[in-house]
Amino acid sequence: MRTLAYEKEKQAGQWIKEFVDSAIDGYQNIKETPVFREPSPGSLEKLETMEIPAEGRPAREVLDEMIHDVYAPGTSIQHPRCFSCIPSPVSVYSWMGDILTNAYDRHAGCWMNAQGAALVERRLIQWMCGLAGYPKTAGGLFVSGGSMANLTALTAARDRCLTKENRARAVAYVSSQTHSSVAKGLRIIGFYPEQIRAIPTDRLFRMDVLALQKTIEEDLKNGLLPFAVIATAGTTNTGSIDPFHEISRICREYHMWMHVDGAFGASLLLSKKGRSRLSGIELSDSISWDAHKWLRQTYGCSMVLVRDVSALTAAFSAHPEYLKDADDGSVGDNFWDLGPELTRPARALKLWLTLQMTGTKSMEEMIDHGCEMAEFTESLLRRSSRWEIISPAQQGIINFRWVPGQFPSSQWDLLNQQLSQTVNKTGYVQILTTELDGKKVLRMCILNPETDESDLTNTVRLLNETAEQLSRQTILDRCASS
Repeated sequence: MRTLAYEKEKQAGQWIKEFVDSAIDGYQNIKETPVFREPSPGSLEKLETMEIPAEGRPAREVLDEMIHDVYAPGTSIQHPRCFSCIPSPVSVYSWMGDILTNAYDRHAGCWMNAQGAALVERRLIQWMCGLAGYPKTAGGLFVSGGSMANLTALTAARDRCLTKENRARAVAYVSSQTHSSVAKGLRIIGFYPEQIRAIPTDRLFRMDVLALQKTIEEDLKNGLLPFAVIATAGTTNTGSIDPFHEISRICREYHMWMHVDGAFGASLLLSKKGRSRLSGIELSDSISWDAHKWLRQTYGCSMVLVRDVSALTAAFSAHPEYLKDADDGSVGDNFWDLGPELTRPARALKLWLTLQMTGTKSMEEMIDHGCEMAEFTESLLRRSSRWEIISPAQQGIINFRWVPGQFPSSQWDLLNQQLSQTVNKTGYVQILTTELDGKKVLRMCILNPETDESDLTNTVRLLNETAEQLSRQTILDRCASS
């Protein structure tokens, strides 16, 4: 006897097909839509007060509600003029892979549960380790995001480099531009804030290696134990890449673990033009790498790679009695012995499907296009003295600010914040601010392969026009108040 729930799910299939068609249309016509959508009137209030029903509601009603009230509001990261954050737009192939992965719902913790998925993940990890220049001892696994990748690598570093007795003296080194997930991960695995050193950066916001070495030597004199340096391939604020060769030399000299947070920039390894910028990454002990940053994957699709995979098994391997039948060791390490997750989805499959469908050349072209478009934007901004380039185009990111000479510099931070808010309200673009060297700046992340020169020309024109309007309005407000 079929249950009522089964019959409802069968009927829902018709609406799901309509939803898929609607979503595909949305991808194809996205430039005609606003970057940011406000919630429809009353929709959030309705969701906030909605109860969980004892009896299910009609499928069409619920799906329409999800599309219009839940998914539609907010920022469209897919939009070619969404310049507010790093994740690149999603490939339809990745979305297809997500649907298939969730439909089959394979448990990807061990070989026995999903041999095909395990083989695909292992093959992708081997391929990415090869791109990074790692030796045959290397390995890794797919995780949910850069935060988890950094946490996994740092746990391996802790257990490889430190004993329980000397952890209290250990010190890790980051730069002032290192992603916050690194410090958070270090705290999670038992280090206090005073065991984390933030090293200053140079004029291009790369870790200052002279300051790093000096800080390490001071810590050694004070009886502390330097154990890890976290370098970055593509910082969140500026896209800067730390000097890997120099950092590796220091790590070898002081017997320290070198981790590279490559969540964003490691994807340059797929670009013939860009990979030379990552020279020295092959000398690291571990790398984090987000496929949902610059390889067009849906969230969460990230990798942690280590030079010696035994560092992961030493930190995470566990063999309880209820896993013995699935853990005979005949096929090598199961993924649940390489990281914190036991139950885990087959995250690698959507990236595999995407790469098989598109090939690596399309990824290379997309990465190069993002870098070229950021450089083009910088050339547009440099035509006017009203713009100050704070960080030049690097890996598809540029930072700049409005410097209106008719106002004192003490007002520039506020005016740049207002400029960002005003252009965003138009719906044409989204450009948010960050802070560099104590200055409020506008940051544009230009990674979408559909973003073209006309989008950027019109964006800079909009910035110029809005800056003029804000200048006039600020002067009028000042006169009215005097």
